Amino acid sequence: MNIACYIRNSNVFDQVRTALARVGYLPTQFDAETSLLRTLKRKTFDFVIIDLSSAESEDSIFSWLSLRSGDPIPTLILSSASGGDVVARVLDNGADDFLQRPFDAVELVARINAVMRRCAPKNNRRVIEYAGFQLQRDTAKFSYQGMGISLTPREFSMAWLFFSSPGVYISRETLGSVIWSTDSEIAGRTIEQHVYKLRKKLQIDNRNVVVIRTAYSQGYRLDPVDHEEASPASDANRT
Repeated sequence: MNIACYIRNSNVFDQVRTALARVGYLPTQFDAETSLLRTLKRKTFDFVIIDLSSAESEDSIFSWLSLRSGDPIPTLILSSASGGDVVARVLDNGADDFLQRPFDAVELVARINAVMRRCAPKNNRRVIEYAGFQLQRDTAKFSYQGMGISLTPREFSMAWLFFSSPGVYISRETLGSVIWSTDSEIAGRTIEQHVYKLRKKLQIDNRNVVVIRTAYSQGYRLDPVDHEEASPASDANRT
């Protein structure tokens, strides 16, 4: 996912870039308001992040937000300011979400994903790209950086659920009802087997790029891995 970032503060941009890089998102920094707005007219981005402290004129940014009625690009505002009045002004002027600085990397990514889900056409998501993986719903093709990975139909359905909501626990009941149309004990045992096989197929060149974590009271969750988790030995079920 390509993300335009109007963030002039280098420290803030480094934090954003690090958070996005962990999940395979590609940030492009803009250090001038005019450069951002001109580029958005001729180049396609999937998402926009604006740090209000970097704006030479907040009014012009808010004017752009208010006038972009036909612009589908979701936008998140960062700011060190706090309080209901600030959040209300940002949202009332057309932003899709607000995040106060300093922020946790996991929250930034989660908010981006949540906004993308809200803004996506209902029942019309045909392709998912995450952490280098791509899922094509129409053809049931699954790949990593263009390299095909063979999945059974049920494995693909399970992968689609996980990659649709990274960082969110999906219960066994949900997996059973969506994939097997049942919540029986047989389906529960089958889910464990399918998760185990999918974990193995998500390993790339004998290393982990993403991991399916298990919390027995909550279900399963897909996360990007840290550097220390990248070996197959670290693929044990984790909370």
